[in-house]
Amino acid sequence: MKRIRLTVAYDGTNYCGWQIQPNGITIEEVLNKALSKMLGEPTAVIGASRTDSGVHASGNVAVFDSDTRIPPERISYALNQHLPDDIVIIKSEEVPPDWHPRYCDCTKTYEYRILNTKIADPTRRLYTFFVSYNLNLEDMRHAAGYLLGTHDFSSFCSIHTNVEDTVRTIYSLEIMPVEDELRIFITGNGFLYNMVRIIVGTLLRVGRGFYTPEHVKEILEEKNRKAAGVTVPPQGLRLVEIRYENKFF
Repeated sequence: MKRIRLTVAYDGTNYCGWQIQPNGITIEEVLNKALSKMLGEPTAVIGASRTDSGVHASGNVAVFDSDTRIPPERISYALNQHLPDDIVIIKSEEVPPDWHPRYCDCTKTYEYRILNTKIADPTRRLYTFFVSYNLNLEDMRHAAGYLLGTHDFSSFCSIHTNVEDTVRTIYSLEIMPVEDELRIFITGNGFLYNMVRIIVGTLLRVGRGFYTPEHVKEILEEKNRKAAGVTVPPQGLRLVEIRYENKFF
C-alpha cells in the first residue's frame, strides 16, 4: 500500500467548500469519486486545509492510500482526466505511509484580494471583494504589525470554532497594492475558522478610519469575537501554499 500526496488547485465558486457535507457538492467529494472511478476501488482523500464555500486554492494538499501500479508522479496526469475544469492536480508524489497532511509541521499562506475602485468589475466578482471607499494603506500596515507573532486569536475566529487552543503564530502579513487591487498575504502556522477573513475585515475598518491602528492590539487582548471587524466574503480568499517543514518536502 502506497500513500500518495496531491497538490490541488481549484476555483471554489461552485463548491460548498472542501469537506464533504449533505447540503451541496464539495472538492473532497469530487476527488473521492474521481479517484474511486480511476483506481477501480473505494478511495477517500485526507485534506490538509478545509477551505470554506467559495474559497479558492492554488496549493491545497491531500493524501490517499492505494495499491495502484500507476507511478506516483503520473497520477496527477491520469486523475486530471477525470476531474472538472475547475479542479486540477498540480503534482502527485509518494510519501511515507505514516505521513499526515494535518499533523506535520507546516506554514500556510493565504491571499485576500480587494478590488478598490469606484465602480465594480463584474468579471472579477468571483475572485475579489469590491470596496469602493478610500483606504489608508499605511494605517492598515501599522495595524497589521500588531498581529505578527504568537497570540491568542480568540477575537479573530468564528464563534462556531470548535477548538480548545486558539493560540496561533503569524509569521508575515503583507499588504500590497497591485494596480486597482489591494492584496493581503498572510502566512502562519495555522488558522482558526474564518480567521483570515476576520483579520481582513478588521484591517478594512482601520483603513476607513473607524479603528486606529493601535486599536487592533486592544482587540487581540479582549479575546472577544464581537470586538473585531466583520467577516469579509469568501470569494476574495485563496489558499496559496502549504509548506511542510520536513525532509520529504
